[in-house]
Amino acid sequence: MQRLRIGLIGVIALLAAMVPQAAYGEERSCRGTLGAITVDNLRVPKGKTCTLRGTRAKGTIKVERGATLVATGIRVVGNIQAENHKNVVVNGASRVGGSIQIKQGGGASVRNTRVTGDIQYDHNRKPLVAAGNRVNGSIQVVGNRGGALIRNNVVNGNLDCKENRPRPTGGGNRVGGSKTDQCERL
Repeated sequence: MQRLRIGLIGVIALLAAMVPQAAYGEERSCRGTLGAITVDNLRVPKGKTCTLRGTRAKGTIKVERGATLVATGIRVVGNIQAENHKNVVVNGASRVGGSIQIKQGGGASVRNTRVTGDIQYDHNRKPLVAAGNRVNGSIQVVGNRGGALIRNNVVNGNLDCKENRPRPTGGGNRVGGSKTDQCERL
């Protein structure tokens, strides 16, 4: 009987070890300043301000409604996503492994940053800047109302601009694909 119990416990333990465990990346909330630390995912909560200096994110950074992100010299494996935000600033030789997606919010400035994916500015209300970046994908500027400066970027994909009022300004962009619509002369 003792051997049967030990054998049964062993079988149960083996089966439990074989069932895949869900992988949960931790999400850290940022209110204030973070320095040169590594986090999984990062979230800037509604209405708060987060300043990152040399921070590494193994996942995604999300900026919520009315929140502000100021990031200098950061490394992000995934995306930076902002929707209904107040302001997003990414600069200081930062690197983003995914895309920077800034939608339906306030202003944004992405300067001197390497982006593996795209920079997307979509239906924002305040001034936007994309300057001095190296972008493997495209830069897309669509339906914004606060003005956009697009200058001195190296873009492997396309530079697409449409339905912006006023139209984007800038120049000196080197584009591997095509420059379209409002960005034809930039």
